[in-house]
Amino acid sequence: MSDHPRNRPCTGAQIRPSSSATSRLGELSRRAALRAMALAAAGVASIGLLAGTLTATAHAGQATASAGARKVLQMPMRTDGPKSLDPAQGSTQYDNIAVSLMFETLLTFSYANPSVLEPVLLSEMPVRSEGGKVITFKLKPGVVFHDNACFPGGKGREITADDVFYSIKRLADKRNGLKNWWLLEGVIDGLDEYKDEQNKALDSGGTFNYDAPVRGFQKVSDKEFRIVLTRPVYRFLYTLAQFQLSIVPREAVEKYGDRFSFNPVGTGPFVLDQWEPKQRLNVNRNPNYHDVRYPAREAWSREDRRRRMDRAAGQRVPFVDRMEFTMFVQDQPMWLEFQSGKLGYIEVPNDYFEQAFDKRTRGLKPEMAEKGITSHSDVLLDFIFTGFNMADPVVGGLTPEARALRQALHLAVDHGELNEVVYQGINSVYDGPIPVGVPGHPEGGKAPVSWTTPDLDRAKELLAKAGWPNGRNAKGEQLTLRYSTSNSEQNRKISDLLKRQIERLGVSFNPVLLDFSTLIENVNNKKAQMFGFAWGSDYPDAENNLALFYGPNESPGSNHYNYKNPAYDALYEQILVMEPSPERTKIYEQMRDMLLADVPYIGSMGRTRFYLMSPWIVNCRPTERTWSWLKYLDVDDSKRK
Repeated sequence: MSDHPRNRPCTGAQIRPSSSATSRLGELSRRAALRAMALAAAGVASIGLLAGTLTATAHAGQATASAGARKVLQMPMRTDGPKSLDPAQGSTQYDNIAVSLMFETLLTFSYANPSVLEPVLLSEMPVRSEGGKVITFKLKPGVVFHDNACFPGGKGREITADDVFYSIKRLADKRNGLKNWWLLEGVIDGLDEYKDEQNKALDSGGTFNYDAPVRGFQKVSDKEFRIVLTRPVYRFLYTLAQFQLSIVPREAVEKYGDRFSFNPVGTGPFVLDQWEPKQRLNVNRNPNYHDVRYPAREAWSREDRRRRMDRAAGQRVPFVDRMEFTMFVQDQPMWLEFQSGKLGYIEVPNDYFEQAFDKRTRGLKPEMAEKGITSHSDVLLDFIFTGFNMADPVVGGLTPEARALRQALHLAVDHGELNEVVYQGINSVYDGPIPVGVPGHPEGGKAPVSWTTPDLDRAKELLAKAGWPNGRNAKGEQLTLRYSTSNSEQNRKISDLLKRQIERLGVSFNPVLLDFSTLIENVNNKKAQMFGFAWGSDYPDAENNLALFYGPNESPGSNHYNYKNPAYDALYEQILVMEPSPERTKIYEQMRDMLLADVPYIGSMGRTRFYLMSPWIVNCRPTERTWSWLKYLDVDDSKRK
């Protein structure tokens, strides 16, 4: 929707007031059992890897709901679920959902306006000085970690500046996989040196010293600290809102070790009750959650107020006593569960879109409205793509022949047909990796170098230029391509369509559908020749998407394409220190057009999510910008069947 906050360019962080109250948590201890591998086999998603299957259940004394009738909210996860409950090891949207229930970041995006940053664990918005290089933070008083046996007497303590420093340092520890290091690399003064020194010590048989100082970490008091950057980095506050930088207590990590994922201890609105990977995740309300209020009435748009999204304005959250998430790999069971009234809301599967909406108007069908079901659509800041491994000897490289090969393959793909066949025509096709509504997105979706219109004749010419006329080389060998993606109904459709389109060039296109963890492992290890993914922007700035092609971020970092172009890297380093401006946007466009010429991926397509909400769920307006909004949900059991 054109008026949705996702479609507005970000104008910088804005202050939202936040009140506080001192509280204590009820005693909590946990036990873990049953390990196995948890997968995330969804349509297309960001990256991750899960180690272990677990059922984690609270012992007697765990915090539970208040006396009287309990409010229980049943929710779906359209996947096998999270791979990890440890923020430092997570990277998928499903990790984000789970982590955001139990952990919190210093900052988050507002539920009322997801383009606006607001404090969570801070008493006020950070203050930038020295041209943005030094940032001062003040922690909100009265915020305590969940009660847990890792603390003396089992009682959670207040968070401190040391907890913030420790949580950031965890992303530098190679034992946590370093896949989220790209968020911090080159940003904080002295942190890169600290990372190298401590990991070198590990390699030599020593320890990773979390007490070693970092120049950029300056503690004023337990509740006030400064972070000094290597240079003014505009996105740094956005980075602090990412779930991977949730604040964790050192005591819990040291007590549970590699099982911290199975024993999550945070400051969040919920505490873990049960986790059965690939099946369910259940959490109970944290009765001593610090004072967080539902967004004020004036924070909501006129349309949101019309939909009564402001009905709980100013009230303390969370409202529900328990959340129960069920994992659905297949769409049909999830659809039937929602239709039966058991689920609070669902993302509408593509195959069921026309059962719920009029395809022409995209309006909710009367038979749905008669049941009291409501709907919401959300234009995502993302792009769907087929990536090339630029380190692969066949499809990779920046020679004229290699470029011609990838350009030929791109021109063979009809994204319009893909949109209609797989996505019911609800997505948007555009050039480049910069999503709709973000500065640098091409006007009308078409850039000077455009791939939105397929051209089979031109594709065949380029294929011949690449040394593969009619799909064969000088030796008569057929060009054979391997395409890896996660195993789902949707991805089978995509794979079949890509195969039909690309094989018109005379090449062999072989899709391989893998469990998500295997797919991620292959991509991270540079073994996947071509791969299907989608990237959802973490914040409303093109830099987030352009970072995916920055050379030093190569796999296992976010640059899964292993694209390395020194000219591009130089421009990326330039925009990091620039504030939003017309000049910065011009560089975005230049970088976008570089990528379109080099073709490290086939794409793009931006997704629009359509959601259905049961009559009994309250305060629900789904957004994937942040998952901290789950704490604002409520239920009205009088409207359940």
